[in-house]
Amino acid sequence: MNEHCKHFQSRTYDSGEAARYCSLDLAPEAPWNCPPGCAAFAPRLADVGWSHGSLIPTPVGLPPEAEPGSIGPLLDAAEDIVAGATRALAQERAAKEAPKSWRRFFRRR
Repeated sequence: MNEHCKHFQSRTYDSGEAARYCSLDLAPEAPWNCPPGCAAFAPRLADVGWSHGSLIPTPVGLPPEAEPGSIGPLLDAAEDIVAGATRALAQERAAKEAPKSWRRFFRRR
């Protein structure tokens, strides 16, 4: 990842695991590679008043052995699965919260 790009972000969790990603979601092979010649690359210009710690406390490791460009479609498929599950949960929640119109026929008088 190009750590000098203003769209690069890194978050470190309590477990010590670090997430490195492009805030525009333009790096399909994150955290290992940005796309070559990324059109959205913009250098960081102003970090005034920010407190900086160590950028990345743990090493990224080696990328998985795969053909170049094959990681992007795999991550897209995983994102589609997560989005589908989110939609299903939202529909289930909406169905539970919907008013039951049949209840008006069985009201006690």
